Amino acid sequence: MKDHNYYPLPGSDSSSDAKAALNNNEKEGTWAQEASNKYYNTQEDCVSNQGKVRLNKYALAGAILASTNSILLGYDIGVMSGAVIYITEDLNITQIQVELLVGCLNVFSLIGSIASGKTSDMIGRRYTIILAAATFLIGALLMGLAPSFPFLISGRVVAGIGVGYSLTIAPVYVAELSPTHTRGFLTSLPELFINVGILLGYISNYALSGLPSDLNWRLMLGLAAIPALAVALGVLAMPESPRWLVVKGRFEEARKVLIKTSENKGEAELRLKEISIAAAASSPSSSGQGVWKELLVTPSKAVLRILIAAIGVNFFMQASGNDAVIYYSPEVFREAGIQSEKQLFGVTIIMGVVKTTFVFVSALFLDRFGRRPMLLLGSSGMAVSMFLLGLGCTFLNYSDEKPAWAITLCVVAVCAALSFFSIGLGPITWVYSSEIFPMRLRAQGSSVAISVNRLMSGIVSMTFLSISEAITFGGTFVVLAGVSVIATIFFYFFLPETKGKSLEEIEALFEDEVN
Repeated sequence: MKDHNYYPLPGSDSSSDAKAALNNNEKEGTWAQEASNKYYNTQEDCVSNQGKVRLNKYALAGAILASTNSILLGYDIGVMSGAVIYITEDLNITQIQVELLVGCLNVFSLIGSIASGKTSDMIGRRYTIILAAATFLIGALLMGLAPSFPFLISGRVVAGIGVGYSLTIAPVYVAELSPTHTRGFLTSLPELFINVGILLGYISNYALSGLPSDLNWRLMLGLAAIPALAVALGVLAMPESPRWLVVKGRFEEARKVLIKTSENKGEAELRLKEISIAAAASSPSSSGQGVWKELLVTPSKAVLRILIAAIGVNFFMQASGNDAVIYYSPEVFREAGIQSEKQLFGVTIIMGVVKTTFVFVSALFLDRFGRRPMLLLGSSGMAVSMFLLGLGCTFLNYSDEKPAWAITLCVVAVCAALSFFSIGLGPITWVYSSEIFPMRLRAQGSSVAISVNRLMSGIVSMTFLSISEAITFGGTFVVLAGVSVIATIFFYFFLPETKGKSLEEIEALFEDEVN
């Protein structure tokens, strides 16, 4: 069916007439120009001279519902840092088993990350988010009821698959739902909720630490089933991604979602037009056939540059050591001279509050200052903080007295490193890797990038203690400082600015970069 405002897509019966339909609509009336005028007037209204933006409430609600799935990963990261202490006591596991327990969730999240692209293209973004929450729910129950170490590992594996699904699809969904002028803020919400989850995990550690060691860690891990169930039910109220609806030929549904997530009908019509043109211009691979070949086997120069940028930012997000620092922060502080478990968990709560605060600050300013400046500030700040942390740990390692100033330096340096991560790599990784892929490659491309993210997180988490034992904590943090320096150089040369551009314009941006 050809409607005055809607366009057939490649793969449909009338796909050969897609571009002609677009041209005919332009000639038959002036609706597109009127929509454009209304859209740009809306943009001027939405962004004031002071750089303030007006959030669309419907888009904000959808982004929040999708992003709450990220609480599950954050809670696991935060709670495992304390739970592993009691798991070690209760199950009498070795250091290698500790690393395996901590890191296996990230490694097996690769399965969810890789599968999410195909799954979300088949059943939609919304139902994939529900699948992610349901999978994590099963994993949380298995962990909470685990009678032995192998049973506990199996629960981590299942939860990891759910995490992989969640990390890949939530930013993609939010990016596709969001208006251009607030996409940076809304797409950074998953990272904000990860940090909320981390803080909740730290609080759970502190609150349950007084229980017997054969009970407290099971409650710590099993409580994750509650938010997982809430997320799975809450997502049912979300709209589907308008871009996915267009690809499936469900134009009327897409138009209704766009009207609700735009400031007026003119903006909605123009957004629909941009999405439809991009879909009509796409090859048949947009229906799912040949995407992997175009992405990995015979990519164009523009697609290759996009792939390098997405993989690079995800690689450095985890190679910087953020997850490992969070997972093993009690071990680091214990090495620094803080022995009381209550004090250890109290310090981690401070870390969680600081980290959550700064990721919220980053989200607020992301659409004003842009992606590149925030990334460069964050990675360079991490380099300095990690270097100071390395110096502090090295001094304490060779000091018998453990002076208070050195312990304070370590605590402040850890908080500073996590804060700079929350300003830059934390939120912007999800924003950037979800918005730079063209529509036909977005789901699979994001799954490749997030797979690298999860693989690096697993490698770092499963080797951090062993490396630290070989070269000390101080030496490890100095190495991580060097990684942050390399990351800063990579971001400067390989990541163009995407602020204020529609998803359809960003592909052209990367094409211009290679010409």
